[in-house]
Amino acid sequence: MKSLEIKGIIRETTGKKDTKKLRKENNIPCVLYGGKENIHFTDHHNSFLKLVYSPNVYTLKLNIDGKQYNAMLHDIQFHPVSDKILHIDFLEIFEDKKIIIQIPVKLIGFAKGIQEGGKQRLEIRKLKVCAFLKDLPDTLDINVENLSLGESIKVGELSFDNLELLDSKNEDVVSVKIARVAKGMEIVEEVKEVEEVEEEEVEGEEKEKVEGKEGEEKEAKEGGKSKDEKAKGTEKSKEKEGKEDSRSKK
Repeated sequence: MKSLEIKGIIRETTGKKDTKKLRKENNIPCVLYGGKENIHFTDHHNSFLKLVYSPNVYTLKLNIDGKQYNAMLHDIQFHPVSDKILHIDFLEIFEDKKIIIQIPVKLIGFAKGIQEGGKQRLEIRKLKVCAFLKDLPDTLDINVENLSLGESIKVGELSFDNLELLDSKNEDVVSVKIARVAKGMEIVEEVKEVEEVEEEEVEGEEKEKVEGKEGEEKEAKEGGKSKDEKAKGTEKSKEKEGKEDSRSKK
C-alpha cells in the first residue's frame, strides 16, 4: 500500500487557548492513539491535503520530533460551515498486528451487460478488510468482463490473498442494471404486444359476431322454408282427405 510521510511537532500544551492559536496559524492539532501513550502533535494544514482530499487510501509514516511511527487515519473533524479541518486522529499500527482498514475498489475489464444496453454501477467504493500491514494492497481489483445484464457481484463472491473481507456477504459491490432507455424500449414493446393481442381478440370477437349473425340468418331462412314446406304439406294432406271423403260419399 502507498505510504505518505508527515512531519509533526510535539504539542507542549493542549488547552483551548493553545488549540485556537494553532488554528489561527493554519496548523492542525492531531493525536496519535494505539501506542503505549497518546501523542499530541501538530503540523501545517497543507501537509494533510493529499491525505484527506484523495480517493486513495494511505498508510502513514509520522515523523514526530525525529521519532517515526507507522500509522493510519482514524478520524477527522471538519468545521460545520467552512468545512476546514479542525482536528485529526491517527491510529498507530504495527507490522505484527492485523489492522482494519477500508481499501478502494477498482473495476477491471468491460462488462458484457454494458454491450447488451445495461448500465454499470459501483455500489460500494471501498471495502473494509482485516490484514497485516505488509499484505495491504493499494486497490481491490475486481474483474467484471463476464458480468451480464441484470447480474451483480456480491462481497461473498470475492476473495483476495491474505485479506479478510468484513462487509456483509450479501451486499452488491458492482452490478449491471437495465438503463432507462432500454427500460423505455421494453415498455414500448410490451405495450405493442398487448395492443396486438387486444386487436386480435377484438377481431376474433367481431368475426364471431359476424359468423353468429350469418348463422342466425341462415337458420331463420331454413326455418322459414321448413314452415312453408309444413304449410304446403298440411294443405296437400287436407286436399287428400277431402278427395277421400268425397269418394266415400259416392
